[in-house]
Amino acid sequence: MGFVKYKQPCIECGGSDPVSINDNGTAICFNCRKWYRNYEAETKNATAPVVVSLKETKNNMKMESSGDFNELIDRNIGLVTAKKYGVKSVISGGQVVQHSYPYYIANEIAGYKVRDKDKMFSWSGNSKGTGLFGEQLFQNKGKYITVTEGECDAMAAYELLGSKWPVVSLKNGASGAPQDFKNSLEFLENFDTVVINFDNDKPGREAARKVAKLLTPGKAKILYMPDEYKDANDMLKQFKQGLYVTAWWAAKTYTPSGVMNLSDNLDKLKHRARKECIAYPWEGLNKKLYGIRQGELITLTGGTGLGKSSITRELEHWLIGNTKDNVGILALEEDWTRTADGILSIEANTRLYIDEERDAYGQDKYAELSDNYFNGENKDRVWIHAHFGANDFDDILSKLRYMIIGCECRWIVVDHLHMLLSSLVSGDERTGIDNIMMRLRKLVEETGVGMILVSHLRRVEGNRGHENGITVSLNHLRGSQSIAQLSDCVIALERDQQSEDPQEANTTHLRVLKSRYTG
Repeated sequence: MGFVKYKQPCIECGGSDPVSINDNGTAICFNCRKWYRNYEAETKNATAPVVVSLKETKNNMKMESSGDFNELIDRNIGLVTAKKYGVKSVISGGQVVQHSYPYYIANEIAGYKVRDKDKMFSWSGNSKGTGLFGEQLFQNKGKYITVTEGECDAMAAYELLGSKWPVVSLKNGASGAPQDFKNSLEFLENFDTVVINFDNDKPGREAARKVAKLLTPGKAKILYMPDEYKDANDMLKQFKQGLYVTAWWAAKTYTPSGVMNLSDNLDKLKHRARKECIAYPWEGLNKKLYGIRQGELITLTGGTGLGKSSITRELEHWLIGNTKDNVGILALEEDWTRTADGILSIEANTRLYIDEERDAYGQDKYAELSDNYFNGENKDRVWIHAHFGANDFDDILSKLRYMIIGCECRWIVVDHLHMLLSSLVSGDERTGIDNIMMRLRKLVEETGVGMILVSHLRRVEGNRGHENGITVSLNHLRGSQSIAQLSDCVIALERDQQSEDPQEANTTHLRVLKSRYTG
């Protein structure tokens, strides 16, 4: 069964286009939730919404609410509970073929929601303005009230709790939960605690979180049932009263996503997994940073021509050689063959990215080296971005995510940030960098990957620049403070490449500008 026609009028609420029609002729109004057994037949001669007064509804109720008070044997719900909630049923051939659930406005019955043996729902009387199912029974303020997704679940939960605590249900199921709560919010706020016990499925859990936000903070608790049970009625039918009561008392107070009660999480605190960590290839950095960790964003910065890419390749080679993790490389300023040659150059201790030196090294020797390095123990471990430049940042981010999840890379190197910036179609530099850094930070937090990001420095005032070896500070980072703020660690390269002393001109100093881990 599926919808074949949309945006049709509703004769119940008068809406001009809230009805969708199924291929079997049935239809539903997504405004008032009226269910049509045969939309065409029911609306053929209708010219205006049908408005039923409380008096008219009450006078016609005997005819419309067929059935008697019975034990709901199909749901294992007792006669006493059915009478309390005013639920009538029709029994045919020893089987329950229809339920009628009363809905009230104040203390007056306004209509019945009717459920037949085929699980089809329809309304007899007026559904507009009615409260939650069972709301009229519990008008006094109290300590606890439980809200379920369906009427039978409400009666089941009432019995499971020993008929001691108020239990009501939604009128329109999980999809209509927020509106049902809003309509009865004043009633629900009369109770100290509202236990939300919706169906144990994705729509039910999502609806529970949505309605919990509508209540006064600290008032809502969400009941999570054992996985093998769909709802409260399922537990009643399987005689799991003790298990339900335990789950009910164990319901946790709802807190918005990102807010947690530390007292409830002490076990996780005490037995947390250690982040994967590897030492840097330079002992001075290890003394300050205690290594490089997964789940962190490390920014490497320095002036133009001071060796950022060379240091980055050293780190790539180090990660490949000193871990068993997969490594992903996004080098946006160079061809993928240059990236591969750079790594092999460190392994061979010669500049294989220069054609003449690669020729001198020998083609056979180069082929053997590349086979042994990338196809031996490191087979399927190194993944490289194979396109020069950055066309679209969303596309680049998708490739990064694929490297992390699809290729199982636990370390990612991005060279460099300002090439990513060129992939954004609009906006100023600061806003663009803020956007990129926020999304990279989120990716690191979400996946737990260790990410090394290369960033440029801005030009400084005065006669001396970074090529003269001036001391780098965080405010030299080009474009936005978010680079420093969202990085776990910032390492700057300093070298006086203009020095007349050859040793000084070729010596790079690494300065730690920020370390969130060590302070």
